[in-house]
Amino acid sequence: MGADHHGNRYGRSEAARQAVLEAADDLLVEHGFAGLTIEKIAARAGVAKQTIYRWWPSKVDILLDAFGDDMAKALTPADHGSLAADLREHLAAVADFLTTNDAGAVYRALVGQAQHDPALATRLRDTHLAAQQLRDRLPFDRALARGELPPTLDLDLAVQRLMAVVHYRVLVTGEPVSREFTDPLVDSFLPTLPL
Repeated sequence: MGADHHGNRYGRSEAARQAVLEAADDLLVEHGFAGLTIEKIAARAGVAKQTIYRWWPSKVDILLDAFGDDMAKALTPADHGSLAADLREHLAAVADFLTTNDAGAVYRALVGQAQHDPALATRLRDTHLAAQQLRDRLPFDRALARGELPPTLDLDLAVQRLMAVVHYRVLVTGEPVSREFTDPLVDSFLPTLPL
């Protein structure tokens, strides 16, 4: 390869990959799932259509990739030293991510599409949502390690009980999920945990 080579001989260029993922996010918000095409993504990202097809078999694969990256970056809970503080901050971050972020629009589109596509539903659950459930569990794991929670607590069930309310409002009722909702939700949830 000469000095003027700009590609990545080991695979995709990270800059091009990011451009495609960002273009897919933006175009989904602008045109919806049905209006999102590989052609539009390629034009917006400034890459060849063939390049996209070499990296991703479909627009769903691009959206899954974008969603996974966005979730890992935005929804890994910080450690504030207490379960209450960790859960308040994390739940507010999840609500914001799902309702005000382009990635939230990707999530809603993928969940909607998954209702008609069992293979997508399995991939979404087994890969991205399973990884997010582990991140959602981190505040509980840390609280357990600090002795704030008993070792007999079913941590996965606790995570599901708390997170389900946010997802229900985002996906079903469309009601606001502001900090004025999530903080009291955490405050009413904590006393239900065995100590």
